[in-house]
Amino acid sequence: MMKDAIEGVERFDSPGKGRGLRVSRAFKAGELLYSCPAYACVLSAGERGGCCDFCLTRKEALAKCGKCKKAFYCNAKCQKGDWAMHKLECSAMVAYGEKWCPSETVRLVARILANKKTQKERCASEKLLLIGEMQTHAEDVDNARREMNEADIAGLHHFYSKHLDFPEHSSLLSLISQVACNGFTVEDEELSHMGTAVYPDVALINHSCLPNVIVTFKGTVAEVRAVQRMKPGDEVLISYIDLLYPTDDRNSRLRDSYYFTCDCQECQTRSKDEAKLKVRKRNDPIEPEAVSNMVRYARKKIGEFRAVKNEKSPGELLEMCEQSLEEMETVFDDSNIYMLHMMYQAMGVCLCLADWNGAIRYGENILRPYNELYPPYSLNVSSMYLKLGRLYLGLEKRSMGLSALKKAMAIMEVAHGKDHHYLVELRKEMAQAK
Repeated sequence: MMKDAIEGVERFDSPGKGRGLRVSRAFKAGELLYSCPAYACVLSAGERGGCCDFCLTRKEALAKCGKCKKAFYCNAKCQKGDWAMHKLECSAMVAYGEKWCPSETVRLVARILANKKTQKERCASEKLLLIGEMQTHAEDVDNARREMNEADIAGLHHFYSKHLDFPEHSSLLSLISQVACNGFTVEDEELSHMGTAVYPDVALINHSCLPNVIVTFKGTVAEVRAVQRMKPGDEVLISYIDLLYPTDDRNSRLRDSYYFTCDCQECQTRSKDEAKLKVRKRNDPIEPEAVSNMVRYARKKIGEFRAVKNEKSPGELLEMCEQSLEEMETVFDDSNIYMLHMMYQAMGVCLCLADWNGAIRYGENILRPYNELYPPYSLNVSSMYLKLGRLYLGLEKRSMGLSALKKAMAIMEVAHGKDHHYLVELRKEMAQAK
């Protein structure tokens, strides 16, 4: 297979960014640039039993592996297709029982190593970039990340030594760094985490906070679609991060995870920062120091929530959200992104508690600012419309439900393509609700 072998898209040297991709013909919003099968993919352990381990389809009545009873499949074809990867884990799952706990990164790296061993030539996910050519940034890793990488290597040896021959330590470190920098979280239409995968041909795309393409998933295949009109010669740009946050937060995340600072037009002009950090209107103007103190408080609370999210009960988590929102609203407007962040967490907790009205209340407060602060055709916006639409329908609010789902569909038809199975199912859902 030749390099640059994707029609309409070519690899090039991007000024200041190293290698990148650009289009060689015009594309309109919603048009597919190219699709890329996963080089390796792993279903999240939390999704086991609800999704097929091979194709990631979410459905009921999946058939389980007869040996480990922990892998589930649509049918015998999917089970057979997954065996080359599942056999790395099947007997170990039985042997270790509840002590089977490799990280998602470890499981993905094991599959990459297994693929590399059997692969004789470029595969369908390496038309533009070989997996070994992916960026590592190994030299930029800080001590905390280095310790995590070493723990992952120990996990590889502990759980997979029976089925894998490992390369030397430095090669394993490079591979784990490559996965950290280039791995994609595979998400469903409501942005629930389904698994992690590596797509070498998608890893070539550089970041911008003003992206012109979006990556969505059809099973384990990544699809790259234009979200605005593109002309020949335009660089293909995606966002590596959540674009809700202001410039300093975005670049802090980019430096921590990807080791660069973005200098796109939005980062240079900071045009949305004021709206994202909107302060409450009061008769006595709020002092800049009070604002900066509240930003520090908000960041601290977000970190604390993240640290205990899997330890505390839903009731305790909701109390944390409500307390921080009460404190922040003395300074921040309801559309301030730190308020929105905590409202989003509170909505998720309400869903866990089956408090549908509470979830709707938070979702409705989030939606208008999301529409204003996210770029067009944002999956964050469509997923919020989906969640609210389904909640409305569940509470017999039919016209509100259908209206929200219709707005979700308008975004998804561009982001996912009109024939995507999510759209097919959504149309059925709406027809049944009428």
